[in-house]
Amino acid sequence: MIVRRLGPGDIVAVRALNAVYGAAFDDPETYRADRPDDAWLARQLGREGVIVLVAELDGNIVGGLTAYELPKLEAARSEIYLYDLAVDAAHRRCGIATALIGELQHIAAETGAWAVFVQADHGDDPAVALYTGLGAREDVMHFDLPPRPRGA
Repeated sequence: MIVRRLGPGDIVAVRALNAVYGAAFDDPETYRADRPDDAWLARQLGREGVIVLVAELDGNIVGGLTAYELPKLEAARSEIYLYDLAVDAAHRRCGIATALIGELQHIAAETGAWAVFVQADHGDDPAVALYTGLGAREDVMHFDLPPRPRGA
């Protein structure tokens, strides 16, 4: 298995990763229906603060993660938010998620990030177990605030 970071030329790989996400999260509408064009994907993959890692086995994408570097203002440091992580069902419990997170932790250290943080949903016991084994748990609340046009 190879873990690698995607760059602007990896459009086919990021599309394959989105298919893994759609299947793993049982959400093909979000990850495959409204497909951005190649130029948009290349721009996002070219941003230093966008971290997309994939796990490849025999040339196939079997897992990956998407994370975002968040620069802080209270100190000269950043945090990395692990937003999406998924492994193809046929390849779970083989250390792929741990390898992906390990690579993200290396990137965090190289960039001087203060921490890597991730959220898990109540009831997602495999994710909670994985993250508990790798770090300290905090019980927080998450809120989605909708965008609101000016004057509304």
